[in-house]
Amino acid sequence: MKEIRGFQDVVGHRDIISHLQNAIRLNKVSHAYIFCGEEGSGKNMLASLFAMTLQCKEGGTEPCMNCISCKKALSGNHPDIIRITHEKPNSIGIDDIRSQLVNDVAIRPYESPRKIYIVDEAEKMTPQAQNALLKTIEEPPAYVSIFFLSDNPGLFLPTITSRCVMLKLKPVSDQAVKEYLVRELQVPDYQAEVQASFARGIIGRAIKMAESQEFNEVTQNALQLLKQSKNMEVYELVDAIKSMTAEKQNVYQYLELFTMWFRDVLLFKATKEVDDLIFKSEFNYIKERAAVSSYRGLEAILEAIRVAETRLHANVNYDLTMELLFLTIREN
Repeated sequence: MKEIRGFQDVVGHRDIISHLQNAIRLNKVSHAYIFCGEEGSGKNMLASLFAMTLQCKEGGTEPCMNCISCKKALSGNHPDIIRITHEKPNSIGIDDIRSQLVNDVAIRPYESPRKIYIVDEAEKMTPQAQNALLKTIEEPPAYVSIFFLSDNPGLFLPTITSRCVMLKLKPVSDQAVKEYLVRELQVPDYQAEVQASFARGIIGRAIKMAESQEFNEVTQNALQLLKQSKNMEVYELVDAIKSMTAEKQNVYQYLELFTMWFRDVLLFKATKEVDDLIFKSEFNYIKERAAVSSYRGLEAILEAIRVAETRLHANVNYDLTMELLFLTIREN
């Protein structure tokens, strides 16, 4: 994966980057920020780049990447950029926060103008841990900034969120994700189209897919199953997907790929256009399916996929759920 050299290399989030750079330029950096967004949306990257920029010896609005401060930050050894750790995987307790943050802020920076604390998975802080932070957030030393990173800021106490600047990372456009995958990771165009759509604007998720041979295999298996469905009995289709979804962990990927495929079929049936299809490389099969399926039939299939996903989440019998789904696909 390409090494990020500064804010200019980040895909999307230009409004947040502009806000952070203006805060640096105007010397109005807040004492506390919440970076919130889905896993893989870029919270850690933005917080890390912001911390590096604030500590950079060049004093600009981008980290120079060459000074001793930037090099230490890149290696994870900067004494004034502190990442809060926790032993319990699902909880950040009051002892973690007190020992690593609350009791530490009184110590002045070792070599930089600031001390920056980064709390990843901050939604895991217990209410007691959050309450222990209140005084520090309300009256921090002038040199302290705290960055909370969270997938679910709704779990913060209102007393925490009201004292922080909230930065919400929005999904990036599919086109921007696709261009990044093609340009930086040399992903073939037809694969990047699928991965970008599947990632739903989360660049980290797209990168994982691009680097995962398993995802490419799942995609090919799903397409083969759909293309062969008219020549297979329902029980054969159920047996086939059971063999592909070991322990049922990736069955939801198959269902999402099925949805993307049939949406392409529906789109082509309505427009006869190829440019907006996700599976452009499968155009001939999509055209063939569009010719034999009615609008009502395609809508019934898409609804059946949605229902199948709901049933699987509710632990309804796997074989029966998939049998009903493939029956609908065969009949329509």
